[in-house]
Amino acid sequence: MTFELGQGTGPLKGLKVVEIAGIGPSPHACMILADLGADVIRVERPGGQMLTGGSHDLLNRGRPSVALNLKDPEAVRTVLDLVEQADVLVEGMRPGVAERLGFGPEACHERNPRLVYGRMTGWGQDGPWAHAAGHDMNYIAITGTLHGLGQVKEKPQFPGNLVGDFGGGSTYLVIGILAAVLEAKASGKGQVVDAAIVDGTANLNAMTAAFLAGGGFKEERASNLLDGGAPYYDIYETADGEHMSVGALEPQFYDEFLKLLGIADVAPDRWDLEKTDELRELIASTFKQKTRDEWCAVFDGTDACVAPILRISEARDHPHIKAREVFVEHEGVLQPQPAPRFSRTKASLSLPPAPVAGAHTRDALAAWGVEDVDGLIERGAAVQVTDEG
Repeated sequence: MTFELGQGTGPLKGLKVVEIAGIGPSPHACMILADLGADVIRVERPGGQMLTGGSHDLLNRGRPSVALNLKDPEAVRTVLDLVEQADVLVEGMRPGVAERLGFGPEACHERNPRLVYGRMTGWGQDGPWAHAAGHDMNYIAITGTLHGLGQVKEKPQFPGNLVGDFGGGSTYLVIGILAAVLEAKASGKGQVVDAAIVDGTANLNAMTAAFLAGGGFKEERASNLLDGGAPYYDIYETADGEHMSVGALEPQFYDEFLKLLGIADVAPDRWDLEKTDELRELIASTFKQKTRDEWCAVFDGTDACVAPILRISEARDHPHIKAREVFVEHEGVLQPQPAPRFSRTKASLSLPPAPVAGAHTRDALAAWGVEDVDGLIERGAAVQVTDEG
């Protein structure tokens, strides 16, 4: 293949990013940057990462895969050569690992003082647990976020790894990187972005902290307005075992909801807390009278704040999702479009995920201006592989 820089079409076109491959939030952050037009070069260990890789790994889309043996000093020098040309470096290693390998912030800033050095961890770069292992649910657990999740009073329910890794993690890393890049253009100086999932998740949960501070929040699941405590903000099963989401909070939306559900004349006052269970049972029994598709026809496009709960495989065919092309088939894989959307510098999908780590080593390094790429490969500092490995 012939690999060229500048193929992105989004607003970050021209931004150059070196990604030291990891799992979870750091590749998701780099996916976002690449989706929005940045030139991201993904530096992987030969053989790839655990829990990642292959042509269906959408978190790795939009950038070439380069395999470097980072235990080889020549490979580390290659990373620093890339850094010299880059605006951003992203790494998701435990604190101190990048420094030991030779491409920590100090070494990188010696080569490029304007570099924004993005660090993605769970616990952060300091603190008693900074060097401990952990995963999404651990990070959201100690911030007070996991405790309130779910509608089962006896046990918290964790939503996959969406809240920590991607909500409090990669999203805040991208925000931090873009803020630091903007500042670097004015000051001429780079800096380190310490993106910790515990920090981001706590910040993401600011509204709950505000409710608690205001005295109107119970630290008990399914006891508050937005956690299933209110029967008009909950999930209900339909006749076919599927489910509908109800979020009829405001009075006018609630009135529309009752009218379309057909219970406006018999529903108890929603502000009468002694009748909350009665109202919930009425709504639940009514939803059980029709299938999900039948209820979709009733509520479609209304202000009742009711929507079907769809699987990903179903979501692509929902009229609204389909009209906006939220999901597209690209390179034979159903996947979400870049987000958000821009009126002038429209983002687009480009390079599909590499089938194997190191699939683009020779061409990508050459495109970035690295000299003697063939020599690096011959000496084992870099690895070029084919689809067959």
